[in-house]
Amino acid sequence: MKTKKLRGTATKPAARISSARLEKMISDATVDCYNESEAAGGLFCMLEQNLAVPFATTVLELEVVVERVDMNDADEIVAVCRRGNSRQRIPVLDLPLPDPKPEGAEWIDAYRRWARGK
Repeated sequence: MKTKKLRGTATKPAARISSARLEKMISDATVDCYNESEAAGGLFCMLEQNLAVPFATTVLELEVVVERVDMNDADEIVAVCRRGNSRQRIPVLDLPLPDPKPEGAEWIDAYRRWARGK
């Protein structure tokens, strides 16, 4: 059986992103936003465009595949995770990331930083 490489699998460890870079990313994503809901939407758009999915990670000691990101009714960004035929939405704030992180994971770091500061 041929093994399929997940698109979000990084090939080398990602460098740590500086606070200044994260602040710039947040600023770029939320530049025209008037409230927290719009800001969350701006960060969601950047995550949706830049995060390489699917990628595998471990949640509660079980391997899952993050298929995509979405927003819930509370304006939180969530990861849609699959294990077998089951799907679960997990807040990106709580999502453990694999090592190495998938491409575009710096937007998760930016979202987490923004969420802590709001």
